Amino acid sequence: MKKEKVKEFAKKYLIGFILGIISACTVSVIAATYFPSNDVTYDNKESGLTSTNVQGAIDELYGVCTAEPPAGEQIIEDAGLEKDPYECRYFFTGANPNNYITFNDEEAGWRIVSVECDGTIKIMKDESIGDYRWDELSYNNWNRPAKLNTYLNEDYYNSLTSTAQSQIIEGTYYVGAATRGNNDMQDQINDEKRIISKTKIALPMLSEYIRANSNENCKTFSTYNDNRLTCNSTNWMFYKDIWWTLTPDNEYSYRIFYPVNGQGGISSMGSTDDMAVRPVVTLSSKIKITGGDGSQSNPYTLE
Repeated sequence: MKKEKVKEFAKKYLIGFILGIISACTVSVIAATYFPSNDVTYDNKESGLTSTNVQGAIDELYGVCTAEPPAGEQIIEDAGLEKDPYECRYFFTGANPNNYITFNDEEAGWRIVSVECDGTIKIMKDESIGDYRWDELSYNNWNRPAKLNTYLNEDYYNSLTSTAQSQIIEGTYYVGAATRGNNDMQDQINDEKRIISKTKIALPMLSEYIRANSNENCKTFSTYNDNRLTCNSTNWMFYKDIWWTLTPDNEYSYRIFYPVNGQGGISSMGSTDDMAVRPVVTLSSKIKITGGDGSQSNPYTLE
């Protein structure tokens, strides 16, 4: 948004007589030639910049257009991600997209779930960290807090490198119960959103697992299960083991949904059972991509 304001400012206030220029960086260089003096002033009320003299505006413009883009913006552009039809998010979908990322000194050990519209990035551990109970008691209330919630945000969080910890922000996760067999994705998302958890480490939501599929016949709870023999082949989140999601089953006060390995369907299990855990964290919008293209052999790197 700022770049667009800068371009408009450059055209309107600095060099309106120069036609056909669309690059903000080119504008700043040309403007520097025509307006080299700090004494030239202008009205900055509509420019989006803070400077009130032309040379300062040129310097500010040049800084904006030469700065590295935020990581989320760069990932969206590089991967050609499309906005999710249900929320202001950009999801990676398909069998094996280029969404690998190095995090916590684990090369290609994590994968990008989505880029949020606020620039934050949600990532998930590609492999399980082990089998754990969702809770020690027969409840599916993540905010109780569930035993797994406590473990992830204390012991597991403390095991991460200091750099990784500094890149994580407290994310917003939806922990409302979903309806078994629902064939309306918007309804399911709304159900999940009824209860919010603010935490640093969580798990994937069931709706995220379903939306990671590129097959149109696998886009809701019911269609996923109806086509369970094929849906696993078009979903990069599908895993060799059964693993916990964050989403409770609203028919049972003690059951949580999980993807079924082998057939690719979705079922639920009691909270005191042991299953694989693939943590999810939300990365700050301030991080930068320092290299990589997202492939497993050349994952994104961060600073």
